[in-house]
Amino acid sequence: MKKHALSTRLWHWLNLVCVVVLFMSGLNISNAHRFLYWGETGSDPAEALFAVIRFPGWATIPGYYNLALARDWHLLMAWPFAFGLAFMWLAMLVNRHFTRDLMTTRREWRPSAIWRDVVDHLKLNFDHEGAKFNFLQKLAYGIVLGVFLPLMVFTGLAISPGFEPAAPWLVDLFAGRQSARTIHFITAWAIFGFFVVHIVLVLLSKPVRQIRDMITGGEA
Repeated sequence: MKKHALSTRLWHWLNLVCVVVLFMSGLNISNAHRFLYWGETGSDPAEALFAVIRFPGWATIPGYYNLALARDWHLLMAWPFAFGLAFMWLAMLVNRHFTRDLMTTRREWRPSAIWRDVVDHLKLNFDHEGAKFNFLQKLAYGIVLGVFLPLMVFTGLAISPGFEPAAPWLVDLFAGRQSARTIHFITAWAIFGFFVVHIVLVLLSKPVRQIRDMITGGEA
């Protein structure tokens, strides 16, 4: 048996490319109007919830301000991102990766068990006998796969002018296009935060083996 199924490995690397390009092109799009709103209003900075910084060229795709080209890059990666996520969820349910490795148990939610996992992480002890992931890893992956990534897909559709006539209920679900845009922006940064923590933890726990296993599958 492999530690990581082929479906997981394919999605992992595809999703990495998609998320990086989507995030960096999204920062370029953000530079076009750096104010975030709630509801339907979204043109007067005086009514904005808050303003965001102007992102430098080295952090954006393309590396200079170009709204049209940034949108092209964003749309190019949005579809493989969305269909890749749907594929991953289907694969996880079929091969039982979700129920076997990611679902938490009632016992794991006990305060003493959670605290033990926190202490182990602070000690850089990532071993968890009898399970592929410990509670904090299950919780993090579950939130990302079940909340953050789907939220990016649905808010992205809600702020797309071409999609709104086909599903106006989706815009209403987020209380307006500007609300969806704000949620989209905040969730993107939440995913970025997970990405940074994920990379740091990989570097702290046998990075060569971790990367090799995500390419070859590794030993179960």
